[in-house]
Amino acid sequence: MIQFGMRVHDICCKGTVTEVLDKVQELDIHYVQLAMSKSFKDVDTSVGHYNAGLGDYVGQELQKRDIHVSILGCYINPAHPDDDKRMLEVQRFIEHLKYCKRIGADMVGTETGRADPNMKIVPETYTEENYLRVLDSFKRIRDAAEKLGVMVGVEGVFNHTLHSPELMRRFLDDIDSVNFDVILDSVNLITPDLEDDKAGQNAVIKKAFDLYGDRITTLHLKDGVFEDNDQRFRHPGEGFFTYEELMRQVSIWKPYIVGTLENSTPDRYHDDCRYLQAQYDKYKVQ
Repeated sequence: MIQFGMRVHDICCKGTVTEVLDKVQELDIHYVQLAMSKSFKDVDTSVGHYNAGLGDYVGQELQKRDIHVSILGCYINPAHPDDDKRMLEVQRFIEHLKYCKRIGADMVGTETGRADPNMKIVPETYTEENYLRVLDSFKRIRDAAEKLGVMVGVEGVFNHTLHSPELMRRFLDDIDSVNFDVILDSVNLITPDLEDDKAGQNAVIKKAFDLYGDRITTLHLKDGVFEDNDQRFRHPGEGFFTYEELMRQVSIWKPYIVGTLENSTPDRYHDDCRYLQAQYDKYKVQ
């Protein structure tokens, strides 16, 4: 089975810590992805404002409501072409690593960005130069994560720096740290040319598990469509994605893994979970 969860900022608008977490509790959600800057209006998580008491306060409020943070979201652009700004991004991520244990989160997670200051799709993102820039960012993060004893979750996306299973495998080898695991968003690995190619989609997902299935520690779950090669969100079952190989591999490699629904809503969450569980039951290996 999959243990489902949801992003906190999909549940309600920004509010105080207690207001927002009360909304999560009302939905009977145990696992969440928490990006504090997107959810809490009474907490400042910009660079320089971290303190242990703040981490303890958020952690205690989560614990009161039996809410567990599977991913503490800190989505930076480690590929930012301006080195000074890139270092600020790295610094912000490292401060979130300091929050991690206080809050009780499993990891701090991010995507791997693009070689553009405004995150536009540019060809430079796919160059060796940019890959090495991103690797430099994560080596700095690695040093902090290892000293603090916390985990970093890295997510591949078809039009970001780590855009393929092969490149994710290279990255894991290059970063060479047990403190790094993979957030698998299967939909984000599917390229526009595979939108109508179910066998091709399954092959990509199988390749990801073949190359680093042991390092996949949590899932992002959703569906999508492509509009002019730009991916748009859809609820599970309403887009291009075939769940066959994902659910087969999860049942083999990662039973009971946490799967965080993205872009769901309070009204749709439980129906989306039921659909995804039915897909798991259909394709799991007995």
